[in-house]
Parts: sequence; structure tokens; C-alpha cells
Amino acid sequence: MVETREFFDLPAMQHKDYQGLAPRRATDPGWAHGTMVNGGRQKIKCKYCHKIFLGGGISRLKQHLAGERGNVAPCEEVPEDVKLEIQQHLDFKVSEKLKRQKGLKSNKNSSTPCFEGMEEEGDDNNAVQIQKPLSVLATSRRRGKEIVEGASNRTKKRKKQNLAAATPVVGLPLRQNFASQESIYEADMAVARFMYDAGLPFSAANSCFFQQMADAIAAVGPGYKMPSYQPLRSKLLNKVAQDAGVYSEELKRTWEVTGCSVLVDRWMDRTDRTVINFFVYCPKGTVFLKSVDASDITNSAEALLNLFESIVQEVGPKNIVNFVTDTLASYRTAGKLLMNKYKTFFCSTCGVQCIDIILEEIGRMDEVNDVLAKSKRITRFIYNNAWVLKLMKKKTGGRDILQVAVTRSTSIFLTLENILSLKDHLHQMFTGKAWIQSSFSKQRAGLEVAEIVTDPLFWSFCDQTLKVTKPLLSVLHLMESEERPSVGYIYDAMEKAKKSIVEAFDDKEFDLMPYLKVIDHKWQEEFHSPLHAAAYYLNPSVFYNPSFSSNKVIQKGLLDCIETLEPNLSAQVLITNHINVYEEAKGDFGRPVALRGRESLAPATWWSLYAVDCPELQRLAIRILSQTCSITRCRRNWSMFERIHSKKRNRLEHQRLNDLIFVHNNLHLQQRRAEAVKAKCSKGTLDPICLEAMDANIGDWVEDMGSMEGEDLSWMDVSVPSERTFFSHEVQNMDDSVDSTENRSSNATKGIDGSDDL
Repeated sequence: MVETREFFDLPAMQHKDYQGLAPRRATDPGWAHGTMVNGGRQKIKCKYCHKIFLGGGISRLKQHLAGERGNVAPCEEVPEDVKLEIQQHLDFKVSEKLKRQKGLKSNKNSSTPCFEGMEEEGDDNNAVQIQKPLSVLATSRRRGKEIVEGASNRTKKRKKQNLAAATPVVGLPLRQNFASQESIYEADMAVARFMYDAGLPFSAANSCFFQQMADAIAAVGPGYKMPSYQPLRSKLLNKVAQDAGVYSEELKRTWEVTGCSVLVDRWMDRTDRTVINFFVYCPKGTVFLKSVDASDITNSAEALLNLFESIVQEVGPKNIVNFVTDTLASYRTAGKLLMNKYKTFFCSTCGVQCIDIILEEIGRMDEVNDVLAKSKRITRFIYNNAWVLKLMKKKTGGRDILQVAVTRSTSIFLTLENILSLKDHLHQMFTGKAWIQSSFSKQRAGLEVAEIVTDPLFWSFCDQTLKVTKPLLSVLHLMESEERPSVGYIYDAMEKAKKSIVEAFDDKEFDLMPYLKVIDHKWQEEFHSPLHAAAYYLNPSVFYNPSFSSNKVIQKGLLDCIETLEPNLSAQVLITNHINVYEEAKGDFGRPVALRGRESLAPATWWSLYAVDCPELQRLAIRILSQTCSITRCRRNWSMFERIHSKKRNRLEHQRLNDLIFVHNNLHLQQRRAEAVKAKCSKGTLDPICLEAMDANIGDWVEDMGSMEGEDLSWMDVSVPSERTFFSHEVQNMDDSVDSTENRSSNATKGIDGSDDL
């Protein structure tokens, strides 16, 4: 039988669902994640792993969800966002209790003489320090000790479990609550001057560690000396690298059970230098291995094979299930050679890149290309004229047209979706009184854009184009999601996308065939793998659906996976014998709780719970369904890689360089995973005027068209960008151009004003 409890947390016991609701007038956030059993507040069931706690009440459940060891085992099924929320809630409660205790001590101190070493108030230039009197220390015994020790244990554990997700609770300086607007302004200016002097990108302010740094400095108080050049490049870097290494080792221990996917992320900088970043994905998280300058070998399949083989040996051939490469021909060839050499895992190309190639091919078609060219004229005109941009923001309620994603083609078609969704607002804008009376309406560029916006044929072609691209973008979104491993859903999602496209065209073969030909050719040639077909078959939410239908490709894919991933012939026989049990939902597969879990549980988790009678098939299914099929998810800030691999940076010792890259990537990966599970889409602030914010992804869509007459506003006159929901979590690396405290609220919350006056 496969040992899976450590990673999938099999319930301690099976029980009936005698569940009650939360107690009346219950306000504790813990009740959102547990239910009373038999109506008792002391007997609570966890909603995620279904364990029942016989005592301790809601506090015990919150410790379980927060991952605190001691009184209760941590929950392995709790979503990361819930875990982080409960951790922060517990830390807040500890902080509030400590504040109350400190307040009591301060009141006692006010009626007693000052103790030795205790500073008196009166010096405005120094922070007030309060020392605990002996009488208070003597009376705050057990409860105070438990609170402090609990906070310390939680902090130590979270640093070890998740470096980036851990937000340390730091006390704020006593005088911060009374800080004047002038002092806040001076602090903002000090931060701004540092960033401008150091040449840091504006997106650096989006780092989760930016505010943590400020809070930690504020906790120390005035006089804190920042670490100098030498500690940053030596002992501090070494300590953070060690902490990141601990996190990586925790993930590696899961590879034996769930298997892993090696991700080969190729990137070319502005000088055509090729950098390959190697990552390893498993359901618990993604870890960065190394970064290699592959400029000299990127077009040689043989040289790439040698490089890939060194990575396989480092990860372990028995741990690898899927080796995901770039779509470049030399990389695909090297992947096939690698797979044929080892014959124990599969090689496939990145699914997101394949979708992007399909979108790029569609964009080259004459009708689509014409629509995109006209759409580009609209965005160029609007985003290069402050008055026009301000008018557009007023008409759309603060919404933007441009929408940025991780690839160029995806960004373009998402922007086209936005244009179509704002059709009525744009039409009102270019036919309204304010536009007609402006000087822009008399200029050639303005006349051309107004003609496009009022042309019904343009909108008709927009709608037809999106009938094809929207289903494909849905598939891409599925692959980019961090919620669950995507391999079990990709085959079904692509089949549904093609069906949706056919239905959108009402089976008009003449209009439909050019698009389907591109999709089928690229999908089969660039992406298809037996692993995807087998995952489709083994995903219970798909297999037991009445619409499921098997075919030769699926059957052969399953057999290929059995032979490749399970080299033992006896185990292969047992697996094929147990397939019938799964197909007919016999034994534990047919339990009522298993039927309900088909849709709600991740496929690998479902197999870990209900396939204990088929251990060989269980192990195979878990390893297949725990993989990803996308490498684009690992991309973040490529300018960082440019600096790391530059000649100037390479003067550092080789080990220090590796540590710097290792720390940079793994800190980001940990934090991004914690943030990604908070919502299916990420939120950020989009400033389409700033090309750096878009990483020049679709910079040609906002390029300057030349000087315009009548421009009496500047970029400072345009209202701040509105907070948007973006298609991809990668957009979080974009730039937040918020200029003042007053401007931090979103325009998206305002109603759309139909007035023409600005």
C-alpha cells in the first residue's frame, strides 16, 4: 500500500456527518472553517481534512489550521490563504493581549517610583521606553508566559515552513500613532530618493518584503543603522540562502510520493543572450534549482541533452514524472532524446507557450490582423494624449483598455476583449459633445480613431475573433492557475474549447475550418503527451461525468503511462487488473463520500483517500495527477536575471552568485504561492503609460504616434490607474504608480458619469 498520509493527510477516522452550524452570535473567524458536531461547541470538525476535535473548542481548530504543532497535528488540506489568515489572526490576538498587559503595567508604573534603568518621559527626541517593574513581572506568570512563548513558537515555525508567507508581528514605535503628515511625507521622500538613486524599478515596491522591512525598522526606532555592503553580500545572504534551502528540502521530501515536474524556462535578453532557469514543481510548491547561461548551446540538441541530463541526475530520475521544455525545436528534440534515454518519465512542451503560438497564428490571419491593427490605433491614440485618456477614464468609470498578461499574444487578445466590452462607452466618448468640441476631433489621427469606433463592421469582426480566442484564453487560465495541478484537466479543457468554438460559429464549416486547422495542428504537434490523456482518464471529476467518452488516444496514453512510470511487470499487471474497479466505482470508489469528493477534491487527493485497496494503481494515479504542464508560471522580473548574469555581477564568487539567484527566485516563488491561493486572479494597479510596468510586452500598443496639437495636459494630470483584476498572477510585478495618499482609492468604485464635461 502506498504511504500517502504524510502528504495528503488521510482522515483519522470515518464518521457520519452529524454537523451543526456555527454557534449563534459567533464572531470568531475560525467558525468559517469548521462545524459543530452534535451541536456541541467543544466537538468541532475541520472542513478540509474532516478531522474531529474532542475538546479545545474553536481555539484548538485554529491551531490545527495555522499549522501549530503541540496540542494538535497541523492540517495538510487547508488552503494556503486560509492558513495564512488564521496565522495572522492568532498573531493579532497575541499582540492585543500583550498590549493590554503592557497597558496595565504602565498604569501601575505611573503610581510607583521609576526603577533603575527606566527612562523618564520628557525628551521629545527620544522614544519612550518602558521597563517592566518586578511586581508586574511576578504577577504575569502563567498566562503571560504562554502568550509570549506561543508567539515565539509560531514565529520560529513559520520561518521554517514558509519564509515569504510568514509576516512577523512587530511592534510599532510609540510615537508612530501621532506622526504628522509632514513626517509621513518626509519618510515617503526618503524612500523615493533611495529608489531613484539606486535605480530600482518601481515594481520593487510591490514586493511583500517592502512593507515588512519598513515595519521592522520602525520597531527598532530612530537610530537604526542599515546593513552595509559587506554584511549584505556575506553573512546575511548566507543566512537567507540557508533558510530558503530548508524550505526547498521540505518540498524535496514529497517528490518520492507525488513525483515532480522539471520546468525548463528559457529566456532571451535584449542582447540575444539565452538564460535557462530550472525549476521543480510539485503540489506543495515550486522550487528553483539553478540558472544557466546557455547562449552557446541553445541551438544544439546534443549540448542541451547533456545539460538536461545533469538536471535529471540532480533531481533523481525516479522522482521525475514530467520534463517540461520550451517549444523551440532544439529543446523539443533534446527532450525526446532525454525521454528515450531514460524511459522512466515523459517530456512535453509548455502548454501556455503552445496556446500563445496558436493565438499568434490566429493573429496573422487577414481579418484578425486587420482588427488588431485598428485596435492598436485606438490604444495608441488614447494612451499618448492626456486629455483623451482622461476623457476615456471618465466615460468608462476609471477602467483601462490595456490588459497585460504573461505573453504578448495573450495580452493582445485580452486587450481586444476589453475594447469590445467598452464598446458603448467608447462610442459615447467619440460622439459626445466634449470630443466634438476638442481640437483632437479635427486632427487626422483623431478622425481615424473616431471612424474606427463608429464602424459596425469593426465591432462585428471583433466579436468573431473573440469567439475563437476566448475559449483558448480560458484554457490558458486553467494552466496558469495555482489552485490545483493542471495536468488532470488540460485534455478535457481543450476538447471543450474546440466544441465551444464550433458552437459559436453555428457549425459554419467555411468560417470555422481555418481556425480549427491551426488549433489542431499546433496542439498535436507542439503539446500532446500520453501523460495528458492518462490524466484525463484518471481524473474522477472528468471520468465519472456523463459526457466523458474514451477513444484510442486515451487508451493508448494510459497504457504508455503504465509501462513508462511503472517498470515492474508484476505491478503493471496489478494496475491493469484494478482499472476495472475504478471504472465501475467498486469498493471505496463507490462510497457516498467518494462520490461527493469527485468534484470538490483535487484528483490526487481523491485517489489518496479512496484507492487504498488498489495501492499500485493509487501510486500511479497520484504521480500522474500531481504534475503541471506550464512553465510560464515561473516568470517574474527578467531585469533581475539580466543584472545577475551581467559581467559586472559576475565578479562575485561563483557560489555567492548562485546563492543570490537561489534566494531571489525561491523567496518569490514562496510568496507568490501564498498570494495566488487568496484569489483565482491577482489584483494590481495598471499604468498603461509606463512601458516598464508591462515589461515592454505590448509596448507597441502604447507607442507615441508623434506630437499632437492641442495637448495641454501631462501624465500628472491623468487620474491614477484603477485597481483591476488581471488574468494572470504574473501581473503583480507591474508598477504601482500611486502618487499620494489621497489618490490610493480606486476609480473603479465610482459610477460612470454620462456627462460630457471634464
